[in-house]
Amino acid sequence: MGIGAGIGLASTVCSTTQGKLIAGPVLSVVHIYGVVQEMRATPVNTLNPQRTAMIVADFIQSGKVSSPAELRYREDLLFPNRLIEEAGSVKIGQPLRRVLSPRLVEQLRSNFPNEKFLLNQKSNKTYMVLEQSASGGDALRGWLVAAFASEMERSGIGSRDAVLNQAYEKMERVFPTFVSEVRSRGWYTDQFLDGNRSRIAFAKFQ
Repeated sequence: MGIGAGIGLASTVCSTTQGKLIAGPVLSVVHIYGVVQEMRATPVNTLNPQRTAMIVADFIQSGKVSSPAELRYREDLLFPNRLIEEAGSVKIGQPLRRVLSPRLVEQLRSNFPNEKFLLNQKSNKTYMVLEQSASGGDALRGWLVAAFASEMERSGIGSRDAVLNQAYEKMERVFPTFVSEVRSRGWYTDQFLDGNRSRIAFAKFQ
């Protein structure tokens, strides 16, 4: 079919320079669309920033966890780094020195000593930096805190520090049920795929 279509185009539309200039971009778009749909056809159950944000956003909005099959056609493969407001507009993996001062690092580690993430809300974004050994479960914990804090801040509940503490307490209450549902829906939480984004070793700040 493809060969036949190619021969047909070559002898009709693409027989002139103008036709080639028109047909080329159109065929490229069709090809890219086909590749994207093919990539989406197989559900992927590993967590990355976009999938984690979508899972958390669905949970915040509906109390339900979407499965890999349900998320596959909603995943943005062309612009995977877009921020999702309902999940706290989390931007992950920025160099530590750009998003957190040494004083704030010390404060966060004191407030949440057993966590493998650091959070800092700036303007309309939440910056999260993960420890080297952080898993998908750790990323889910951080994302939930960010989402709850963002929701509370929009509602005008207290100062930013107070909101973060309240959000953390809320995460602690719901996380056991939440992560159990995430796993039962088919997600693999032992690993978090964040590409070449920056992580830190907390031991450096002890």
